[in-house]
Amino acid sequence: MNEQTPAWAIDAIIRAGQRMDARGWVPATAGNISVRLDAARIAITRSGGHKSFLDSGSVMQVDLAGAALTPDARSSAETLLHCQIYRLFPQAAAVLHGHSVAATVLSMHRPGPIRLAQYEVLKVFEGQTTHDTALDLPVFDNDQDIARLAAVAEPTLTAGTPLGYLIRGHGLYIWGPDMNTALARLEGLEFLLACELEKRKLER
Repeated sequence: MNEQTPAWAIDAIIRAGQRMDARGWVPATAGNISVRLDAARIAITRSGGHKSFLDSGSVMQVDLAGAALTPDARSSAETLLHCQIYRLFPQAAAVLHGHSVAATVLSMHRPGPIRLAQYEVLKVFEGQTTHDTALDLPVFDNDQDIARLAAVAEPTLTAGTPLGYLIRGHGLYIWGPDMNTALARLEGLEFLLACELEKRKLER
């Protein structure tokens, strides 16, 4: 039997779920949230739970291959995408996945990555010191075969350290070295995507 999930991890996941729900980024039972526990385990939301009503029973453990460590618990089908981020980015300690309107609509609007340029809030991302820059947010086609989706995403993810990424018609993945940073990056990126959506409406 696995070790008990520490209270700090459960609290961080519950708090993130409530914050994301309050902003409309995880409608119904959409989205998933995780934190790294150690080199071999992560804590992640169980499948099917509304993110505003998470409790200690809503969180389970999996290993870095996505196998459940909590008895009689089922994680999201997208758990492998969390595991991939933790494997590729050793500094990542929290991963957030949401389904906002802006992220979903923009991901379906044009082929290729979404370019975000000249926004002050770009400075929320590591290494950015000025608004006078442009960053690309990768977009990958949705696929119900998560292992195949992860394989398609991996070359882009290993080529650099992206802001996060979008799954077309689905939602956004973002991460950070701790939950507070991951939430700040999520909020910054969701703001930028909302701005980009409004800008494109004006350009019609």
